[in-house]
Amino acid sequence: MTGLLRNPPLSLYVHMPWCVSKCPYCDFNSHTKPDEFPADDYIRALVADLEQDLPLVWGRPVQSIYFGGGTPSLFSADLIADFLSAARARLDVRPDVEITLEANPGTIEHDSFSAYAQAGINRVSLGVQSFDDKLLKSIGRIHGRGEIEQSLKSLSSAGITNFNIDLMFALPGQSPDQSRHDIELAINAGPSHISFYQLTIEPNTAFAAQPPVLPVDDMAWDMQQSGLDLLEANAYGQYEVSAFAQSEKQSRHNVNYWRYGDFLAIGAGAHGKITTAADGRVQRYAKHRHPRRYLQGLQNGDWRAETRVLSDEELVFEFFLNQLRLKQGVTIDDFSLRTGLPWSVVESRVNTALEKGLLEVRDKRVCPTDLGWRFVNDTQQIFLP
Repeated sequence: MTGLLRNPPLSLYVHMPWCVSKCPYCDFNSHTKPDEFPADDYIRALVADLEQDLPLVWGRPVQSIYFGGGTPSLFSADLIADFLSAARARLDVRPDVEITLEANPGTIEHDSFSAYAQAGINRVSLGVQSFDDKLLKSIGRIHGRGEIEQSLKSLSSAGITNFNIDLMFALPGQSPDQSRHDIELAINAGPSHISFYQLTIEPNTAFAAQPPVLPVDDMAWDMQQSGLDLLEANAYGQYEVSAFAQSEKQSRHNVNYWRYGDFLAIGAGAHGKITTAADGRVQRYAKHRHPRRYLQGLQNGDWRAETRVLSDEELVFEFFLNQLRLKQGVTIDDFSLRTGLPWSVVESRVNTALEKGLLEVRDKRVCPTDLGWRFVNDTQQIFLP
């Protein structure tokens, strides 16, 4: 290390692990909601978990809070408010903090978005995936277009204008026209942010065991390019591989992640990253994955499943893995500040990417070229340990 390591911006991630049912493509740590839903106990566990992590971040301001899942909207607005009050009492939460709640249409069971807004939520990520009932059924979603429209009306009534719509493409049986129509409907709903990404078959999922028939690669490519063109034509600028936002509406939480910022992470299976510049370390940690095991922490105070300090090679790879997902590319000055390593340790690999035409240098940034943006995985592989 060079001694240049600095504590980067800090966010808080809160994992809510239950869903009404498990989608066949999902490889996240999500579990079917039990009949006896331990919502109150889980909020108590989150607060206790947070308290145990506080010594890692004394005095550092929190710029964003993100409730992910699972389906966080299965929890009532009162419980979300209780947790946020407890977090504010224990952390230096910035007055302009971005607080995002992931929600699925049809699972706003306890409260409207007005209630969540009153609890402190000021940004919502709505898991639409498609507006087509038949396509939604093909990927195991439990909602339809009616529930989507109801959720959008609830957002409007709540005055929440900063919201994201999640859309997938290359779904089983989907045509390019259907994919384009989904984007048109999403744009017409007026979100500040749209996530647009391809359905992929992940290991250890129901789709991996019984794969559906997906559109061929050329058709999927056409869907992607048509979608990118339509989004950009409607002032949704692409700032990350699958993220598009109106001006100044990028997800602050996700940008911090991709710029290799720090994350306190609480909840079942949550993964965090914390820099301690004073001792020159960057550490990763994970909480116990299964909700039942996680809740045992209320009795034994044991929340962590794993903690490790990152090696120099891991720091290099993680930094480039994340920052190369951003269209603006790698901020050269950030490299030493966020890894503690001199630029010279990566110069030869950067030069390799420059020679291959995958990267170019612009204003103290190393940015993907059009070729590098199309083959971002190949660019990232250059920085593998």
